[in-house]
Amino acid sequence: MTTPNPEALTAQDLPKLLQDDNRVKVAGLDVDGILRGKVISKKKFLSVAEAGFGFCSVIFGWDMHDKTYMRELKISNAENGYRDILAIPDLKTFRRIPWENNIPFFLISFCDPETKEPICACPRGLLQSQLDRLHKKGYGAMAGAEYEFYTFKTPDDSKSPAPFLQQNPHDQLPSLTEGMFGYSLNRPVHNKDYYYEVFDSCAAFSCNIEGWHTESGPGVFEAALEFDEVAEMADRASLFKYVVKSVGTQHGIIPCFMAKPRQGLPGNSGHVHISVVDKDGKNLLARDAPDENAQWKDIAHLSDLGRHFLAGILTGLPDIMPLFAPTINSYKRLVENFWAPVTVSWGLEHRAASIRLLSPPTSKPSATRFEVRVPGADTNPHYVMAAILGCGWRGVEKKLEIPCPPLAMGQDVGGDADMGERLAKSLKEATERFMAKDSIAREVFGDDFVEHFGGTRENEIRLFDEAVTDWEMKRYIETV
Repeated sequence: MTTPNPEALTAQDLPKLLQDDNRVKVAGLDVDGILRGKVISKKKFLSVAEAGFGFCSVIFGWDMHDKTYMRELKISNAENGYRDILAIPDLKTFRRIPWENNIPFFLISFCDPETKEPICACPRGLLQSQLDRLHKKGYGAMAGAEYEFYTFKTPDDSKSPAPFLQQNPHDQLPSLTEGMFGYSLNRPVHNKDYYYEVFDSCAAFSCNIEGWHTESGPGVFEAALEFDEVAEMADRASLFKYVVKSVGTQHGIIPCFMAKPRQGLPGNSGHVHISVVDKDGKNLLARDAPDENAQWKDIAHLSDLGRHFLAGILTGLPDIMPLFAPTINSYKRLVENFWAPVTVSWGLEHRAASIRLLSPPTSKPSATRFEVRVPGADTNPHYVMAAILGCGWRGVEKKLEIPCPPLAMGQDVGGDADMGERLAKSLKEATERFMAKDSIAREVFGDDFVEHFGGTRENEIRLFDEAVTDWEMKRYIETV
């Protein structure tokens, strides 16, 4: 059967498309970027494909371990009975899951059952609302994503690390390979079935990998996903993690997207590349001719729109950090001397700054873009891209000026030449700024989203405040 074009799919096409199927898998994203879904019968799916169906709102009322938030939030709580919200399948997202006997799969978006508008915390809805601001001007955005992740061997037959970690220290979990060997041609051969199955499964699942290699660290891989329209890219980034984890289960391998799994080693980044285009696909960040009078040579080839967009991201960055670093562990990665950005900083081809500008003369004009290097692999890609678009477009609308000079090659982030503000050092510090009454996050996303997501982060902070860690026990059990 010829593979259909998902862009052209309508509800009327579904009976023929699914004629040989008896079930469909659907899933949406929660605030932590976790896919939450289920399998439903074909009959049920056909009956709800246009109007949507009820889905328990508790996925926005509990944390990543299914424990309800200590402070109940507006979307889902005991008072409203953890009511159903409306889940609407996005027919454009059709694909089949190759490692699950090609069961049909669709992403869903979550809407208010009364207004039919996306709920404030729906990741796909939040990104679309920011993208709509560009669409009103006839513009769009393109994006790419790069993810690093550690891999560990499953220590027993459970296919999950949870039972092992209940009885053993986490540092006893064996790495897939040992030592530092980035861009190695030899290391992937040790686990070549897994390595190539990830690549091929991503292609079959329509979240294609552009580049795939080992990164420096024990059992660390990095994947660069194929550049695409920003909303599609966010979907693919979310599904990439699903592929990696699903394939890993079949090979006794545990992928880990924590920002900092191992002390003393580099963390896992989740860099995002972004550009703005017109309706014909022309890159609007590129300048038609070099600006001989540019304030800094780094922006000689960057358009005025591009300069304002860059200024918007830099200005907003301190206020939206929980979206780029959403967990307690995120801030273990954002420390000096580990190739991680820790300040409001930027520079042409600067690989340690928060924003790396790629433009002529080191790239062709059509490839002009920003690489936002603050996010880790533990982020929700829809929230990350919504934050980049929202803050960047705010800079365009307000014609903001770039707030700090670029870092030159050889100048360290956090060094004497770095005039940018130090970013938050903890989730608590970041969340307090995110939720402040004058926060740029409130201006860009609105109070409802900030109160909800900020509330989920306050819950994470409280859980950690109450935790007794291995470090504390090792340090104090005998000495105090």
